[in-house]
Amino acid sequence: MATAPGSVGTVPILILKEGTQRTRGREAQSAAIMVAKVIAETMRTSLGPRGMDKMLVDSFGDIVITNDGATILKEMDVEHPVAKMLVEVAKAQDEEVGDGTTTAVVLAGELLARAEELIEKEVHPSIIIDGFRKAAKEAINILDSIAVPVDPKNKQELAKIAKSALVSKLVSEYADFIAGLAVDAVLRVAEQVNGQWRVDLDDIKLEKKEYGSIMDTRLVEGVVLDKEIVHPDMPKLVRNPKIALLDASLEIEKTEFDAKLNIESPEQMRAFMEEEERMLRDMVEKIAATGANVVLCQKGIDDLAQHFLARKGIVAVRRIKKSDMDKLAKATGGRIVSRVDDLTPADLGTAELLEERRVGEDKMVFIEGCKNPKSVTILIHGGTQRIVDETERSFKDAINVVKDILLEPKIVAGGGAPEIEVASRLRDFAKTLPGKEQLAVEKFADAIERVPMQLAENAGLDPIESIVALRSSHKEGKKWEGVNVLENKLGDMWAAGVLEPVVVKKQVVKSAVEAACMILKIDDIIAASKLSETGSKKEKKEEEEGESSTSSSFD
Repeated sequence: MATAPGSVGTVPILILKEGTQRTRGREAQSAAIMVAKVIAETMRTSLGPRGMDKMLVDSFGDIVITNDGATILKEMDVEHPVAKMLVEVAKAQDEEVGDGTTTAVVLAGELLARAEELIEKEVHPSIIIDGFRKAAKEAINILDSIAVPVDPKNKQELAKIAKSALVSKLVSEYADFIAGLAVDAVLRVAEQVNGQWRVDLDDIKLEKKEYGSIMDTRLVEGVVLDKEIVHPDMPKLVRNPKIALLDASLEIEKTEFDAKLNIESPEQMRAFMEEEERMLRDMVEKIAATGANVVLCQKGIDDLAQHFLARKGIVAVRRIKKSDMDKLAKATGGRIVSRVDDLTPADLGTAELLEERRVGEDKMVFIEGCKNPKSVTILIHGGTQRIVDETERSFKDAINVVKDILLEPKIVAGGGAPEIEVASRLRDFAKTLPGKEQLAVEKFADAIERVPMQLAENAGLDPIESIVALRSSHKEGKKWEGVNVLENKLGDMWAAGVLEPVVVKKQVVKSAVEAACMILKIDDIIAASKLSETGSKKEKKEEEEGESSTSSSFD
């Protein structure tokens, strides 16, 4: 609400809807920064191998226990727009490199907390943003300069790197086992094109089954479907199958409009049923004529069609997910067909084996020895649903980390060592800058040191003493000195075998700075009022009355 400029009277000019809330200037900045700090505070304690887990309970009472940053933020279901921006940052970090989500959010929150100190000293947000961007660019250059090249084909090195991403997980005692499987899976699907590695993570399918223990998890060369063969008379094992992939139901289609059939005699009923039977038999005959002996269908298969398929010795699986159908098409070399009439022998996929096997109390269909060997499945086992879910999240992180190394084969040590080195060099860089930007770069250095400080705190060490000792070590040239949380001491993280892809560290800096700068630029928050239930009902009623009066005027 505002009055016209220069007017003496009190006639209001309405600009915003009634009930709209508006926060401006320093108050808006403080509110936005406070929200970011609260989110970072929540995530902070889950950082590192000694980080705490979070129990997240949704509106249905379902429980998720995890310390995976992306999962925590996704399950938190935040309301505030600034909090949602941080969730987007974590999502971008997860999609880009698959790891470092907690670090990115903690760093973003710390950058904003440091920026707030400068704003209180009357430093303009634009100057802080410029300083942060320069510091981020320099930090990435520093990370590139200290990173060590690694052989992307060295399985032992890759397993070490994958293990570093797993030691902070709920299933960390199985880190060696999970890391080994993740490395095998990625190397199976990776290919070199013009000297560059390419990895399509869609080629690695993660299938979960609550059965046995994590150690029963295995890598299957092919595709595993959590389905069973539809008819008991169908073969349970087919060697060298010819596979038809159908995106069409083997059922009599119902009319899209209401229709009535007037059947007046048993003969008419019999004729109607015989016609349905003939149509289903024709569908099966067309499939059999192509030479297919396996039908994998995305939609339903009628009971009668199942019977005819079984008599022909054709194996069928129905209601397969679209994502699984895409994987099957890629793996078997088949083409997904939308009409049975269009199916030809050239559309069929091939494999060495199709078999239905019992896994625990359930049955699953295994398609192995596929035409495209770059399609694999990791069949994850675990004692409870929560363990299985957490193992799947751990596999995703390990697979992404190995992929990162193949795409950019450079590594740094973990344990906060790179962050301390970056902070130390940034302080020297700040001295070369004129004006207040120097202050922003120094604050950036302080913020990035929060990562090793938090690691020390989560491990039960004194954070201040740890940071002072690490700064001193790095000044002496010990660039890999960091927080060894597993042994509760400071030490050489490279020698301890704690290694991380440099691309993850670089993406953490990029994501955190983008989020912090975006939030710092906000100086006006305009929030529309939420429609109350009674208000919305009243509006709906008025709308309906308006429509009825309009229609009556045309009658």
